[in-house]
Amino acid sequence: MELNKRLLGDNHPLVATSLNNLALLYYSTGRYSEAEPLFQQVLELYKRLLGDNHPLVATSLNNLAELYESTGRYSEAELLYQQALELNKRLLGDNHPHVATSLNNLAALYHSTGRYSEAEPLYLQALAICERTLGVGHPDTMTVQENYARFLREAYP
Repeated sequence: MELNKRLLGDNHPLVATSLNNLALLYYSTGRYSEAEPLFQQVLELYKRLLGDNHPLVATSLNNLAELYESTGRYSEAELLYQQALELNKRLLGDNHPHVATSLNNLAALYHSTGRYSEAEPLYLQALAICERTLGVGHPDTMTVQENYARFLREAYP
């Protein structure tokens, strides 16, 4: 990250990518208070450099939403997941794997907060998109299948 900053300056997409990778490391190791400002910085940097309508902005929204969900900030996470979903749909179309990921993430939030009637149709949409675009054996498809199966076990014991 420091090398990218020194060579490219503070306002370059590769700097944002490096910041994002560091934030993901912090997030994955439970260092949420260190990850959050980096995720926010990445989001603002991508918006400034690439505009509000770019797939990397949607990815950044999703990353920040995951952190909020992990820290119990569900209403903030929901808003960001919804924004990422709408942006992915607008940029990539309704049947893109990134849309399926956004649907799965929002469904998982609804699932974890007991909003089963909202979660199930999103899981089903995500699964249909993954199966159609990636195939049934793809790791992303299998992740959605596992999430939906866990949902079914918990929602309909």
